[in-house]
This record gives sequence, C-alpha cells and structure tokens, in this order.
Amino acid sequence: MPVQPVYDGEAVAERGEVVPRVSPGRWRSMPSGLRSRDVLRHAVNDGLGWLVRVPGRVLRAVGRGVVVGFRAWRRWVRVRDYREAAAQSEKLADKFVEIRALTLFRWKVTGAVVGVAAVAVAVGHLVYGSVVLWGLAGVVAVALAVAGRRKDGAPGRKAVLGGPRTLTWTMDAQVLVDAFRDAKLIGKDESLRLVERATRVGDGWAVTVDLPATRKAVDVIKSRDALASALAVDEVQLIVERVRGRGGHAGRVFFWVADEDPYAGPPVRTPLVEVERWDAWQAVPFGRDARGRRIDLPLVWTSLLVGAIPRQGKTFAARLAASGLVLDPYARLYVFDGKGGKDWDAAEQLAYRYVCGDELTQAYAVRDHLVELVAEVQARYARMATLDDAVCPESKITPAMSRDVELGMPVTAVIIDEVQVFLESPIREEVGGKKTTLGAYIADLLTYLVRKGPAAGVVVILATQRPDSNTIPSRLRAVLGSRFALRVMDWRDSNIVLGEQMNTRGYDASTLLPSHKGVGILRPDGETDAGADLVAMTVRTYYMPNTDWRVICERGRALREAAGTLGGHAVGDDAARPVDSSAVVGVLGSGAADAWTDEVPELLAAVIDHLGEELYERDFVPTAELVEALEVDAGTFGREMGELGCPPVRQYVPHGDGVRRVRGYLTADVRAAAGLADEIGSDGSGRT
Repeated sequence: MPVQPVYDGEAVAERGEVVPRVSPGRWRSMPSGLRSRDVLRHAVNDGLGWLVRVPGRVLRAVGRGVVVGFRAWRRWVRVRDYREAAAQSEKLADKFVEIRALTLFRWKVTGAVVGVAAVAVAVGHLVYGSVVLWGLAGVVAVALAVAGRRKDGAPGRKAVLGGPRTLTWTMDAQVLVDAFRDAKLIGKDESLRLVERATRVGDGWAVTVDLPATRKAVDVIKSRDALASALAVDEVQLIVERVRGRGGHAGRVFFWVADEDPYAGPPVRTPLVEVERWDAWQAVPFGRDARGRRIDLPLVWTSLLVGAIPRQGKTFAARLAASGLVLDPYARLYVFDGKGGKDWDAAEQLAYRYVCGDELTQAYAVRDHLVELVAEVQARYARMATLDDAVCPESKITPAMSRDVELGMPVTAVIIDEVQVFLESPIREEVGGKKTTLGAYIADLLTYLVRKGPAAGVVVILATQRPDSNTIPSRLRAVLGSRFALRVMDWRDSNIVLGEQMNTRGYDASTLLPSHKGVGILRPDGETDAGADLVAMTVRTYYMPNTDWRVICERGRALREAAGTLGGHAVGDDAARPVDSSAVVGVLGSGAADAWTDEVPELLAAVIDHLGEELYERDFVPTAELVEALEVDAGTFGREMGELGCPPVRQYVPHGDGVRRVRGYLTADVRAAAGLADEIGSDGSGRT
C-alpha cells in the first residue's frame, strides 16, 4: 500500500514563539512527595517532628554513650578479656601474677593518657582560648552519641529501670514494631510495612500495616489483648480490623487506638426521638462504635437476639431495634413481655398483639398468637404465588407490597422480652399426636418464623437474661441472624449469643466492664457503616429512657391513626383468627420429636449423635475417639464432660496383639447424664 510521508515539527505561535511541549512522563518522573499533597504534608510533618526530637535524642544518646564508654574502659582496665581466656583454659590461678601486672600497667596507661590530654587541653586553651574547649566538647559529644546510639541486641542501649509504659508509637514507628514482636505476632527478624502513616481519626490514632509474609490478620485480631498490653493501653481502647475487599488482603491490618476509654463518657441520646417517622426498610440507628461512627442495624430480612445478664441494658437495646418499626405506620407489631413490668407498656397503644406477664394464661396467649402468625406466613406465600411478576418479582415481599393495605402484607415484628419465660414452660402438650412441652412448641413456632418469615416480611427480636443452651434451643439459636451480646458471665454464654468459637476469634462479651452500661458486641446480619465484611464490633447503644420511648410510641400511634393502619389489640380486638392447626403443625416438622435434644447440653448431644446405636452396644468409648470425631480441644472437652456428670475413667482396650489402658467415658454415664433409658425402647429411641 502507498505510504504517505511523515513530517516532524513543533507548533509555533503567531509571534514566532515556540510553544514548549510537556512530556506526560515528566510529571510521573517527579518525586512522589511533589506529586501528592498528602505525601508532601506527611513528609513535612515527619521532618518537623524529626527536628523537634533531635535535641532530646542527642542528649539521651550522649548519656548512653557515657555509660557505654565507662563500661568499656572498666572492662579493659580490669583485663576482663584476659581473665575470661584464662578461666576457659582452666589456668586462672597460674595467670594471677600476669593478670595483676597487666592491670597495673593499664591503670598507668589510663593515668598517662588523662594527664597528657589535660596538659594538651590546657595549652590549647591558653593559646586559642575557649574555642578549643567548645570544639573538644563537640567532638566528644558526637563520639559519645555515636557510641550510645540504639541498636537491637547491643548491651547497655536500653534502660533497665524505666517509668510506666505509655503509648509512644505515634512518635516512633520502631515502638510499634517492638509491640508486635512483644505480642509474638511477628518474629524477631521480621518487621512491618506501613501502608498508611499514623493519622488522627476522631479521638485516637489510626494506622494500616502489612504483616510479614505468611502472617495473618486474623491472628492479630485473636491476640488483641496481647497487642494492647504491648502498646500499654486498655483493650477497650484498641480496635483491630482486617482490611478486606479491594485494597486489602489476608495480611493487611487496620487498627485504631483511642486516647482514653471511648465508653467512659455520658451516653448519646437516640436520634429517633427527633424523627417524625421512619421507614422499616431502612436500618435502625442502634449506637456508636469506639471511633464514634454511627452503627445502623438492618432488621428486614433478618432477626435479632439480645443476650445479657440483668441490668446491662438488654431491654434498652431491644427497644432501640423496635423503635424504627414503631415509627413506620405500615409496620405491625407483636409485643410479648415476659417480665411483666412497665418497660413495654407504651407499646400497648399501637401493638397489633400484646401480652404482658409470666403466668400460664400469658404463655398460652403467646402460643396462640404465634400459631396465628405462622398461618399468616403460609397465607402470604400462597398469595405471592398468584401475584404478577411486576408486583412480586420473586417469592419475597417488597417495600411496595408491604405498604399496600389491600394486599395485607405489612412488615411484622415479633418482639419478645425475657423469652426464656415462655421457652422454659414445662406444661405438657400434645402437638400433632406427639407429646411435648409448651416451651418446646413455642420454640418450634419461633424457629419457623425465623426460618421462613423474613421473605414474607416477618422480623423476630428476642431478648433474654439467661443466654444458655437450655434456655434457647439450638435449632432456634442457629437460625437467628443478628446477635448482640452485652456483658455475660463467661465465654460459654458469650458464644451462645454470638455463635460458636467467637471467643477464639477475639469476641468475648464476658470481658466487658460492668461500668460500661449498654456496651456490647454486635454481630450484624447485613451491611453496617463499619463495613459489610466485619464479623463483629463493639457498640455502645443509644440511650432511650422510658420518657423517650413513650414519646416514640405515642408518635407511632398517631401515624397509624392518620394512615388508617391501627388495628388488633390497639383498638380492642384481641380475638385470634381461626387457624387450621393441622396445617400449622405440618409445616413445623418433627420439632416435638426432636425436643429432647434441646434439653441436653450441646456437647452431650454431639457425643450421643456420634455414637448412635453404639450408645447401647458399647460400654466404653475412648477420649481420643471423641476428640477426633467432634474436633474439640481435649482439655476443654474433659472439663466440660466432668461438669455434665461424666467423669473420665481408665480401662483396658484391645490394641494390636495385646491390650492398652486408655482414658475414656462409660456410655452408662453418658446415658444417665442425658436422661436416657438403659435399654432401647419399643420405638427404638432409647428415651425415658
């Protein structure tokens, strides 16, 4: 093909001035400190900080140099090297005369050097004046500062007696590296890489670092207490998070250190007091984290469990979660208060169903209302199957559907305070031809609502002051989405609320201080302002006393009256709709048949499940077999089994061609601890 000629030239202005061409690569070739204002600002700050710290560092280095020089001279004048060589050769007694003579000679050399130096300085001072003294002092100071500079592993560089440890890493990055080494998070020869320099964020310092290769951020989160000790701060002041998603990896850690206890100040009033109305589909303002960020809790599509010992703010947290639903005139509330106090009285004026008290009649009322709601969920799914795709794109409720009064599918919240009152009811009932208890039946109903209810617009909020395995059955606890644990008694109760092994991941609600009212560990089921990938966080809930709660409830009733959505108990209609109980029992599955497993501790139930029919065929099971099958720690397993009434014993078992004595458990003790019969029953279950 024909090729056209290519001309090379430069643009010329009208007046004949050459227009310079700036190469795009010239800007990229400039120093990074001149390209980025942030980098330049950090460089200037570092330079000014270095200049401010130089005099103090020089003085400390000179002082250490004096100590180092004195120790070196003392070692030399005492002939320490010659003594050690003679001692190693076991000829120290034979070399005593030589050592003494060499010691006297070195003393004479010291005296001669000092005398000559003194004469030389005096002569120089007479001839040249004080300039000699200042010049000599400067030279000596520089020499002492070089000799006394800090070096890892060098003797005499670190003070043996120091003052109290304080947080100084913001001024010296080496202190941060030393803290990671002291906490055993990195090795002696490993270091850190600063991704972002330490900057002020709120009332604390924030920094992002990259760990050495093969080191993981999850290990740093687990050892947060050790790192806080190394940094000389309280663990509540230290927030450690793994940087995930874009710009993060498994070895990148962000941590923030507060100047003081972030939870020591007065509580913050809930912002919902000043809000006229709220949308239930929006996350509810729940509290603030240590860095002062507002944490909003999503409720639609999930559920919430609040657990704590008494007087730690459990009811306040549950009311905060419910307040957003109260201010939505299209939301429907089922409020059941097992305490029987006045904490939830204000909600009675707008609740669709309301029960307050711990008597048997109240427990039956809760059961009936839950049966009614389960039937309502079934009916909603049936109606959604007949709706057009434009109205219901999937088998899930939408905001438009929840606000359509004629469709009758409002967002419905089931709020139960002191839920253990109803779950522990021992009253015998027969459900679907099977015998169970009233508490187990209520647990089955709640389990169904938590599993199937979210897609139909049902939100379940449970609060309890007894977060143990006997109170909240495992089948119900396992499907609860969001968890919030205020202070509890020990790590077992914390794990029951937050989830298994959460204490080993650095989240233990039993370590919270008693003075921190309303402070708990939140494990959200959904995205929060702190990040969608964050496993859990420590949150201080907003403060909402009874006066503010009554104002919010009165505003919620007024909104419902204006929208025409007030109904049920709020207008005096407590009559439950007729329900096909057989259809409700059919969707619950075999909950009554499996109810016995919820009366057995989880660990014991796991052992029984592993043994199966061998529970009656074998007399003894070794500990090693159970530890390997259940994947548990041997020490913790033995201690918990002993607490459950199954002490370990030693017996002889076949091993190769002979026998071996091993540690294990008698199956009779396991059956007795679980309340099982010693013989298999007629139904093959072996239950008493």
